[in-house]
Amino acid sequence: MGKRVSEIESGAGYFQGLITGLMEVVREKTIPFGAIYRLVTPEGRKTLQKMVDLSHADWLEEQPKGVESRKWREVDGVIYFSVTSDGTTGEDWITRLESKGFRVSDYAKQVLRSQNFKPTNCVTTEVAVLKGVLFLDNDRITKNIRAEADKRKLSKPNAELACLIREKFTDKEIEAMDLLWIVTMHEPINDSDGDPNLLNADRDDDGRWLSAYNDGPDDRWHRGNGFAFAVSSSSAEATADKQVSS
Repeated sequence: MGKRVSEIESGAGYFQGLITGLMEVVREKTIPFGAIYRLVTPEGRKTLQKMVDLSHADWLEEQPKGVESRKWREVDGVIYFSVTSDGTTGEDWITRLESKGFRVSDYAKQVLRSQNFKPTNCVTTEVAVLKGVLFLDNDRITKNIRAEADKRKLSKPNAELACLIREKFTDKEIEAMDLLWIVTMHEPINDSDGDPNLLNADRDDDGRWLSAYNDGPDDRWHRGNGFAFAVSSSSAEATADKQVSS
């Protein structure tokens, strides 16, 4: 009952704000109040419809392009989407991405050319990206991020996921997610120096990047990073149940 009362009070507050704003405009435009009273008549509904249409048009203009056909969904700070592999090798990913205008860093190329980069074919992965804002700045380190993923029954994805993400999303779409990088939390692959690396999709002023960064258990990450894991079937079912009940 308390929740229902709160909703009613909130709605009444919005309604009062709308009326107050309307009256202020009427005074500024010196419109006869009788014209406003006619809004509550059947004929006035046409005017109200025009007002709603204009408001909706303004709202659409303010949205990022493609907002109504997003390739992902967000639930409680976690971004979900799916990708399907097609057997592309690491070497072929370099050629494929660069031919489409993406930039692949030297360390990313070393990871892609590693014998530990093992592509799959026709495997669909449901992806969960934990946004960096889910963690306090001092706690946003690799071991804590992986521990949180374990609690959510998320698993390490194949390293090729980074390539699929980079190809799937434009920098504008990553920005719309409110992210700077999407780091794929696969099993680290060593570069030529023997350092463990994770592949990630970066949006940057100098191009659309697939990069690689060192991965140590205590390495700290930026709050604008997102951390991509694979969703298990049980985790996916729990998320679906939550969405239905909310």
